[in-house]
Amino acid sequence: MPAFVPPTVTPPGKPLGILPSLREARRNVLGIIPAIAYTQPIVTGRTGPARWHMVQGPEGMKHIFQTNVGNYPKSEVMIRMLRPAVGNSLFTSEGAAWRWQRRAIAPVFAARNVDALAPVMTATAARAADRLAASGGQAELVSEMLSATFDVICDVALSGREHFDAEVYGAAITRYFLTVGRASLLDFLEVPPWVPRPGELFGRNAVRTMHSMVAAAIDERRKSGAGAQDDLLDHMLKAKDPETGRTMSPQELLHNMQFFIVAGHETTALALSWALYLLANDSAAQDRARAEAQGVLGSRPARADDLGAMPYGAQVLDEAMRLYPPVAFLARNVLDEDRIYDRDIHAGDTVFVNIWSMQRHANYWDGPDTFNPDRFAPEAKAQRDRYLHLPFGAGPRICVGANFAMMQAQIILATLLARFRFSPGGPAPEPVMHMTVRPEPGITLNIEPL
Repeated sequence: MPAFVPPTVTPPGKPLGILPSLREARRNVLGIIPAIAYTQPIVTGRTGPARWHMVQGPEGMKHIFQTNVGNYPKSEVMIRMLRPAVGNSLFTSEGAAWRWQRRAIAPVFAARNVDALAPVMTATAARAADRLAASGGQAELVSEMLSATFDVICDVALSGREHFDAEVYGAAITRYFLTVGRASLLDFLEVPPWVPRPGELFGRNAVRTMHSMVAAAIDERRKSGAGAQDDLLDHMLKAKDPETGRTMSPQELLHNMQFFIVAGHETTALALSWALYLLANDSAAQDRARAEAQGVLGSRPARADDLGAMPYGAQVLDEAMRLYPPVAFLARNVLDEDRIYDRDIHAGDTVFVNIWSMQRHANYWDGPDTFNPDRFAPEAKAQRDRYLHLPFGAGPRICVGANFAMMQAQIILATLLARFRFSPGGPAPEPVMHMTVRPEPGITLNIEPL
């Protein structure tokens, strides 16, 4: 059986000019990546007045994420897109503001705390399976997985979702991505970020909706005391910088909780949705993953202590995040002169961290556009540069919740595979990136209970 080649993005033959770049970036950020970026480790160009470098080689990634990380803070455009929703939180802050928040928050995601939250993930996986069983044989999987991971994040973050209307909150996230989270002509013209962009005005109601729900949950917790299960909000309320004793201000708490709620369910839901789509189109891989899950679980939902016995499921998720990294293209400012590969990098340039192209690069992957979970078998991983697969970033700013995300994704995926057979039920999705890589117009699959 030939390898499955899932949908990708057809690259332009050469870098686009300023107006075509703007049009394509507003439609799909991945569409601005030129074809040469899939065969070279670095590409340099200009768009209007801006000089930029796209980096998609592992040595360059290590340099930016680890070796000289202080020279490459998040770009002002990225911060402009994110700050209305998540303020100066762990994700957007730099320097001392980032360091103290990281020291305070990292213990929240220590292995013992994540393991203690696993029963919530198991219960949520069981509810997701029950919803699919009642779906009538077909479902749109992105909405289903968003609902499942939102269940998890509400339970582990807030001991429940009584302050959240998942539909309203989810619509607000989408509205935010399509307004504040889209590139503006003013960004391409390098107009200072303090000048309001039209999208920020259109996205204000979305921000108010999200913040009001999170604030209500925090206010109720302050009144009522600890949550039912020592949840993330309890940990965040008690989070303290071990060096200074500093705790979070009300605004810092709101913005960090907002970030973890959005990031903690959106990215995991997308990884699951793409994984199920890929398996639905590769019956041999799906049968192998199902046999593994059923051999361990029978038909019960997965638990954390089952995951070590189901390595192929983790390989499927890793391959799904190689083909469709949730966050695929990042921008960094350049503070001081530097050199990456054979290029002089000047202060004031922009560096694009092009994870999308690196993970589909012809020089680093055999059959880069095909679906092959065996790329992530232990022996294959051991022989590959660690910086070639970066679904959670790398270096000191690697995603603090990576273990949490992988645990919930593995538990949900194994539970569903043990109970259902999936097959294509709708049009092939197009990978479209605004802030995350979503499948458009969704992923509709046929679902056969076993």
